[in-house]
Amino acid sequence: MADTKDAGNTPNDNNSLHHFMLISMPQMEDENFTRSLVYICEHSEKGAMGLVINRANSIDFADILPQLNIADAHAIDVQQPIFTGGPVQPEHGFVLHTPLSNKKWKSSIRVAEDLCLTTSVDVIDDIAHAAGPEHSLIALGYAGWGPGQLEKELAENAWLCCPFDADIVFNMAPEERFQAAADLLGIDMNLISTQIGHG
Repeated sequence: MADTKDAGNTPNDNNSLHHFMLISMPQMEDENFTRSLVYICEHSEKGAMGLVINRANSIDFADILPQLNIADAHAIDVQQPIFTGGPVQPEHGFVLHTPLSNKKWKSSIRVAEDLCLTTSVDVIDDIAHAAGPEHSLIALGYAGWGPGQLEKELAENAWLCCPFDADIVFNMAPEERFQAAADLLGIDMNLISTQIGHG
């Protein structure tokens, strides 16, 4: 099991939402983010980058191997969903994963103490051959915000902010993650949805 909780549910001292999760509110107008849960990989005055982590698409893990020129003759049967990580560069893959002490992949960057983001094919190859990280989430595309854009959306109450929870990201079914994140804040998103527009 991955570690389940990070302390705190407010932005970091510099108001960065790096390593937090965002829950979309019912008034979110962009259909790319309706009922979405987004992990924020990076957030600074230059903008923000994140991955939608609760939208599994119809692509199977085995389907991506030929596209990446990974030999599947000795690949294991990986039952792992592929996620739609966001509308930006949907042709590019991103792997959010726990680190391995004895291995580092080509493009791997540490986004938190126990979390890495890798964009190189070698990590997919290792996952396919049972040599990958213990926990991983594979997404196509990402969510991006320009300078001040995410802050503006937060001010407009388009998002709720909650602490990162590895158990939600790596151990829960995709369809359960949205409400599970809201549960961290003690909020029933279904009740919020029914109250919108009935003031």
